[in-house]
Amino acid sequence: MWQDLLTAAALVLVIEGILPFVNPQGYRRAILAMAELDDRMLRIGGLLSMLLGTALVFLIRN
Repeated sequence: MWQDLLTAAALVLVIEGILPFVNPQGYRRAILAMAELDDRMLRIGGLLSMLLGTALVFLIRN
């Protein structure tokens, strides 16, 4: 179980590193645009991301 969790965390780092590596200017613009959003929109985006991730894990593991 711990090995799976650490593997998932490592893959998150790899995936999150792709955009700034491939397109640093686009990444910078995206971060600046996110900084302009209010807390409610960021929370909604975070919630949707968590729900999508949970659904994907459920579909992949079953």
